[in-house]
Amino acid sequence: MNTEAFFKITYGLYIISSGNDDNKSGYIGNTAFQVTAEPPQIAIACNKDNYTSNLIDKSGAFSISVLRQKTSSDLIGLFGYKSGKDTDKFATTTYIKGKTGIPIVTSDTIAWFECKLVTKFDVGTHIIYIGEIIDNDLLIADGEPLTYDYYRNVKKGKAPKNAPTYIKEVASKTTVKSSSGGAKYQCLVCDHVYDPVEGDPDGGIAPGTQFEDIPDDWVCPVCGAEKSEFVLIE
Repeated sequence: MNTEAFFKITYGLYIISSGNDDNKSGYIGNTAFQVTAEPPQIAIACNKDNYTSNLIDKSGAFSISVLRQKTSSDLIGLFGYKSGKDTDKFATTTYIKGKTGIPIVTSDTIAWFECKLVTKFDVGTHIIYIGEIIDNDLLIADGEPLTYDYYRNVKKGKAPKNAPTYIKEVASKTTVKSSSGGAKYQCLVCDHVYDPVEGDPDGGIAPGTQFEDIPDDWVCPVCGAEKSEFVLIE
C-alpha cells in the first residue's frame, strides 16, 4: 500500500472541544465536513481514546474551531499532543462559552461552529459524530485556514497518534545524515525531524545550524516540546 496516496486527500485542521465549566477538553482534528444544508449539519471523527469523546457523549454537543494558517506551534502541541486527562488545555487558551455551555476555542481561530449532537456511528478506532449547527461566527473574514497539506509540507508536522490519518513513520538509514553531513534529530513527542540543512527560520534558527548549536530554550516548531525531547536518529 502506498501511504503517500492518503496525503493527497484534502483536510483542514480544527480544534474540536466539549465539556462544561468544571470538566472541558479538546483535540486537534482533521476531519470535519458539512453533510447537510437544511438543517445545517457537520460531521467529525473522534478517536475513542480521546478524552473529548466522553465529554461529547455526556454534554450532547461539540464545537469546531477553524484554525488559521499561522496557528502557533504551542496551541497545536497543547491540543494535539497532550491529554485533557492530565492537562487543563484551557488554562492558557482564549475561549468563549457556547449556548450549550461547551467551550469554543477562539485562539488562532478564523471561524467557529457550535453543534448539538444528533447521532453517532462507531467505525472501529473512531466515532463519527454528526451535529446540527446551532450557532457560529466568522472571526477573520479574510483569514487563510490551516490545511493538513500546509501543516505537513510547510510546517513539517505529523498527525497525532489518535488522528485518522496517523501513520507511524520509522526513520531509515538514509535519514541519519543530511546532505550537509549534519545529524538529524527527532522529536519524541510528535516525530518531527530537525534537519540542519533546513533549520527552523520561523523559530529563529538559520539553515545550516547544527542541533548542538541551537539554544536550550528552543522548542519543537510542530508541538512545542523542549529541545531535550529530541533524540539523535541512528
